[in-house]
Amino acid sequence: MARIIDGKAISAEVRAEIKKDVAALAEKGIKVRLAVVIVGDDPASQIYVRNKKKACDETGIDSEIIAMPAETTEEELISVLDGLNSRREINGILVQLPLPKHINEKNIIAHIDPKKDVDAFCDENVGRIMTGKFSFLPCTPAGIIELLHRSGISAEGKECVVIGRSNIVGKPMAILLLHENGTVTICHSKTKNLSEVTRRADILVSAVGKAGFVTADMVKPGAAVIDVGINRVDGKVVGDVDFDAVSAVAGFITPVPGGVGPMTVSMLMENTLEAAWKASR
Repeated sequence: MARIIDGKAISAEVRAEIKKDVAALAEKGIKVRLAVVIVGDDPASQIYVRNKKKACDETGIDSEIIAMPAETTEEELISVLDGLNSRREINGILVQLPLPKHINEKNIIAHIDPKKDVDAFCDENVGRIMTGKFSFLPCTPAGIIELLHRSGISAEGKECVVIGRSNIVGKPMAILLLHENGTVTICHSKTKNLSEVTRRADILVSAVGKAGFVTADMVKPGAAVIDVGINRVDGKVVGDVDFDAVSAVAGFITPVPGGVGPMTVSMLMENTLEAAWKASR
């Protein structure tokens, strides 16, 4: 039976460490501040923003929530970002995605100062991840690496398979596993004989957004299975992995909820803290 990787417990450890560092900066007269911009009234986005504010409160990070109506224009949103970029007391800026369809997300991300881009989505920060000379890491992949480290799971020399090639999770996840000296394969909708590939994985990361997509016959016995999926089925939140069946095969597994999710928000706090450290030097 697989060992459960408890994202809630590990996230609590990380936030406790961040809280100490935030307090240390406060003693030097330096406050850590995150600005979160949300456009529209998407229920899921509102939940995510509340979770981020709660994490700020837990760690002692000041938060500023800027809520804008759904009819906000792209020019109006860019104007708000320009204002946040110019404010020295703002260390991190996050625009909650998705945005209304009439706003170009790429343009918006490009207008965030790279030094305050705590989601690590802008082109400069993405490029730095490729070279290994990064200031910030995308929050979900960074959270997964932290889960592996704190669970005693090394990627070095291991076969690592990532299912999904999104810019937010799949691609950066593969790069971070490469930085950890893993041998990495990225799978996607055009991959042939997917289960043959996934059965080679010592570390298997699924980020496809399809409930129950990863079944027991796709998993190598003893593998570490990381479930990034968040899917709603009959009112319940479930992952990409058939948890009960895969748990009988895997060596380690993350639950949904309570696995990767809490770590994503904690890594956002870590990035905001890092931005404050760099701004204070």
